[in-house]
Amino acid sequence: MADQDIFERIDGLVTEERALRSRPTASLGLSAEERSRLHEVEVQLDQCWDLLRQRRALAEYGGDPSTAKVRPADEVEGYRS
Repeated sequence: MADQDIFERIDGLVTEERALRSRPTASLGLSAEERSRLHEVEVQLDQCWDLLRQRRALAEYGGDPSTAKVRPADEVEGYRS
């Protein structure tokens, strides 16, 4: 997957995330299904950004960016900032 493909995926996920967050649900908030989907989208976004960072690091240090792989959700979500 090329960087451009990853950016396109990110763009689609951000669009979906914004749509979920802006749903006019008054005081009820998101449904359980919508909350679950929002969480999935957030995790997928984190995985995409992590993949881009891997690719850039590999390229910067002489590696092959195409060898970068999507890491499992629990690994990406477990990072500390």
